[in-house]
Amino acid sequence: MIELRDIHKSFGALHVIRGVSATVEKGEIVCILGPSGSGKSTILRCINGLESYDSGAITVEGAKVDRNSRSIVDIRARVSMVFQRFNLFPNRTALENVVEGPIFVKKENRTTALERGRDLMARVGLAGKEDNYPGQLSGGQQQRVAIARALAMQPRAILFDEPTSALDPELVGEVLTVMKSLAEDGMTMIIVTHEVAFAREVADRALFIDQGVIVEEGPAASMLSHPRHARTQDFLRRVTHPL
Repeated sequence: MIELRDIHKSFGALHVIRGVSATVEKGEIVCILGPSGSGKSTILRCINGLESYDSGAITVEGAKVDRNSRSIVDIRARVSMVFQRFNLFPNRTALENVVEGPIFVKKENRTTALERGRDLMARVGLAGKEDNYPGQLSGGQQQRVAIARALAMQPRAILFDEPTSALDPELVGEVLTVMKSLAEDGMTMIIVTHEVAFAREVADRALFIDQGVIVEEGPAASMLSHPRHARTQDFLRRVTHPL
């Protein structure tokens, strides 16, 4: 469904992604782990066309990702993204945030979009919060609104960019619960995360990236429990047993 072939990306003299190749099948859940600055988020932004890549090729269901092409709007509709910092419109209610894309991008009927938006708010456990503004919601609630907003576009896949890293520890579980329910429904997902236990339980495959290179990859349960590469071992030890 999603394929990356020998992707390179630099920001000036900084070579952030160095020849990354990977595939994601329909219904597959892939978690990407790695230290800060390793290129994880940049990979997601390249898949979604928010960043250009310098060389290689990215395809979504056979269509090449080119942020300068008209087709990028269609690709972004098929591949939604959930950001670390929620990126909600602060001056619009939760429900208005959810239906913005369907109404203004996909030109859906407003009544239909609002009805589905309310259903999605209920699905992420926020029934009754439709008229609240983001500033009236907790971080976990705001992230669940962001997930509902992504689902409102009826995507074929969702990219999650460290969706729990900006949350207080006690709010992480409510977001991971929603993500687990999406996994159970067969949603294709690529998740950048430091939540090792979640990745081990939910993901089909895991990729460990360091300095823009895939150091190790494999079935999530086995790789994250028994990593073979010394760099992966060191990273997981630091993440799971911080000083």
